[in-house]
Amino acid sequence: MKHETIIEVKNLVKKYGDFTAVKGISFEVYEGEIFGLLGPNGAGKTTTFEIMETLKDETDGDVTISGYSINKEAEKIKTMIGVQLQAAGFPERLTLRELIDLFAALYDVKVDAIELLKKVQLGDKVKSYVKDLSGGQKQRFSIATTLVNKPEVIFLDEPSTGLDPQARLNLWGLIREIRDSGTTVVITTHFMDEAELLCDRVAVMDEGNILEIGSPDELIANLLKKGFKREKLEKLATLEDVFLDLTGKALRE
Repeated sequence: MKHETIIEVKNLVKKYGDFTAVKGISFEVYEGEIFGLLGPNGAGKTTTFEIMETLKDETDGDVTISGYSINKEAEKIKTMIGVQLQAAGFPERLTLRELIDLFAALYDVKVDAIELLKKVQLGDKVKSYVKDLSGGQKQRFSIATTLVNKPEVIFLDEPSTGLDPQARLNLWGLIREIRDSGTTVVITTHFMDEAELLCDRVAVMDEGNILEIGSPDELIANLLKKGFKREKLEKLATLEDVFLDLTGKALRE
């Protein structure tokens, strides 16, 4: 099966004085996939993310999105991508509908704010303010703002941090729906269960280098081939499974 490349990272380097945060990494993201960039704190993934989003300049190398280079065509790329903002980044005195209209004006596009809010299950919150939303609602609204310009790629940074199990499941469903609609999704996450269940492929990064890339199943299979064994048997259920069984999977807000 042939995969069409939508993002190509080529020999990317980022230095801060004598410190090299990103050490000449290269990888591809395929069109229509959920791609995860994983790594511990200080691995260089956030810097890589920000360069891909055109928010930070690279020291060397290049990133192309749909064939456009961040070195030469950053302004064009900005019209083709959506970048998740944290809740603190939104003006406090505007309703959700007004904020969507503001983003549409900034992109110089027309958008049906109510329909977009319905898509992320916030159709009943059009007159609400961000500060009055629950954690899950804030994350869904943040994702809604990334979709205003009908982007080819959206970037989500730690999308489920701070959410309860029901809100996480709901958010994962929304992200899959966005992927299934044809938008490529690139995420960072510290939750390995999230990456395993959500991502089509992941890149594991540490100390500025890409260590391995593949689907979660491929990477797990590679580890098992090395003779890895857990010290104890895997539980057939987890405490999260108990929680969801007792409280239900339906979203509560």
